[in-house]
Amino acid sequence: MTVVIVDDEAPARDLVKQYISTLEEIEVVGEASNGFEGHKLITSLHPDVVLLDIQMPKLNGFEMLELIDKPPSIIFCTAYDEYAIKAFEQNAVDYLLKPFSKTRLLEALQKVKGTTAHEPYIYRNVEYAHPLSRIVVNSAKSIEIIPVENIYYLMSQDDYVEIHSSVGKHLKQQRLKYYETALDRQQFVRVHRQYIVHVGQIRKLDKYGKESYTAQLIMGETIPVSASGYIRLRQVLDM
Repeated sequence: MTVVIVDDEAPARDLVKQYISTLEEIEVVGEASNGFEGHKLITSLHPDVVLLDIQMPKLNGFEMLELIDKPPSIIFCTAYDEYAIKAFEQNAVDYLLKPFSKTRLLEALQKVKGTTAHEPYIYRNVEYAHPLSRIVVNSAKSIEIIPVENIYYLMSQDDYVEIHSSVGKHLKQQRLKYYETALDRQQFVRVHRQYIVHVGQIRKLDKYGKESYTAQLIMGETIPVSASGYIRLRQVLDM
């Protein structure tokens, strides 16, 4: 079993390496001090397991995972218990609270053997304890970080989401359902099976047909609003 450690604290990485050094059939093949370095290591080494911190500079653990199409098994290692719900929503194998013992780490690594390697993340229909504050998009030439307040709307394109924002249009391999649960539901509403709109970007709603509407956005575009989407908008806007 190969392991990559991604943690901005060198003492924490050293302790994990010390724990693993005595174990047979488990090898640390790389370590990184931030999300950008971690992303490069994981995509080049394809480890079986990543021991991942959450709060890191530049790119946090959750944002780093957004950049990886088929992530390996993830064990979160953090000093904060407030992220546990979100971690398991992302199908983490385990969630270790620092400081943790060698025995506790062994238990987590044993769980990996009972999971399917490179299984996709599963997003449950519950609200995140910490809604996304930005979306990270990986392109051929760069990594774009888009603050959610700059987003106009998101549109489903099969297994992709088209993100329309003040910095342009970006395509990300993700399901729209994920953003329905991961974004703040008081600011982002699923108004149609293909669309999530930033409520603050709506200029007006127009009747369109018997039970549907259209939303005209401040930036000039118009998107469809279904009957159920209109009900959700009314609840958020207190209409």
